[in-house]
Amino acid sequence: MTDLELQKTAVEVRKGIVTGVHAAKAGHPGGSLSAAEVFTYLYFEEMNIDPANPKKPDRDRFVLSKGHTAPGLYAALAHRGFFPVDDLLTLRHTGSHLQGHPCVQHTPGIDAASGSLGQGLSVAAGMALSAKLSGDSYRVYTLLGDGEIQEGQIWEAAMFAGHRRLDNLCVIVDNNGLQIDGAVDQVCSPYPIDEKFKAFNFHVINVADGNDMAQIRAAFDDAKAVKGQPSAIVMKTVKGRGVSYMENQAGWHGKAPNDEEYAIAMEELGKAGEALCQK
Repeated sequence: MTDLELQKTAVEVRKGIVTGVHAAKAGHPGGSLSAAEVFTYLYFEEMNIDPANPKKPDRDRFVLSKGHTAPGLYAALAHRGFFPVDDLLTLRHTGSHLQGHPCVQHTPGIDAASGSLGQGLSVAAGMALSAKLSGDSYRVYTLLGDGEIQEGQIWEAAMFAGHRRLDNLCVIVDNNGLQIDGAVDQVCSPYPIDEKFKAFNFHVINVADGNDMAQIRAAFDDAKAVKGQPSAIVMKTVKGRGVSYMENQAGWHGKAPNDEEYAIAMEELGKAGEALCQK
C-alpha cells in the first residue's frame, strides 16, 4: 500500500477505536489513537500475516505490551479482515471476544494475552529466541508505552534480548509523553529512551513524527536490515491524535466519550478522511 492509502486506513482504524470505546462506555482511547498509524502499518504493510489463517506457523508475531490500548489493535485486526468490523461495537461486553485486554484464546490474530504492564517485552523476547532456536524466519514485534517502560521488567528483558542478539525482535515505543497520572517526565522520567536501549545493545531508530507513514516506513525498513542486534523504534506521537479535544490530554488516557463527544470525534475523523481522498 502507498503511504496515502495507509493514512486513509489509519483514519478508519481511529473511527473503530472511538466507536468501540463509546459503545463500551469504557476503555483507553488516548494511547490507542496515538498508535493508530503503527497498528495500521504493522498489519497492512509490515507483517507476514494471513487473516484467513491466523495461526499459520511462519507468521510474524505481535505482542501488545501496553495491553490497555487493545481498542487500537482490535480496530486494525477488524479492518484487516480477522473478524467483522461490527464486532468492535461489542468491546468489553459480556460474552464478547473483544475484552478490555487482548485474549489469545478467543480473538483471531492475537498472539499473546497482555494486561499487567511491563511484561510484553519478555514475552516477545521469548518468542524471538524460540524462532532462533527452531531456525524459523518469522519476526516478532512488540509495542510498549513510554509510561510502561518505567517498569523494571522491561529492562531485564531488554538486557536479555541484547545479550542474545535477537535481530528478529523489533521493539516499538509509543512516546506520546503522557500516562494516566500526567506527563511521563514528571511522574518518573524514562528519558533518554534511546540511550537506554543503546546501552542494552539495541539498534535504535528515533522517529520524529510517529504519526507520519513515510517516517514509519523508513524506520521499519531500517530495523529489518539490522543483523546481530534487536531494534528499538522510539516514535514521538500525539496522545489522542485525530480527535481535537483528546489530543495531548492525559484525562483521555482511560475514559469513553459521551454521545455528544462521540459525534464530534466521528465528524472530525470523517473530515480527515475526506481531506485525504482529495490528495
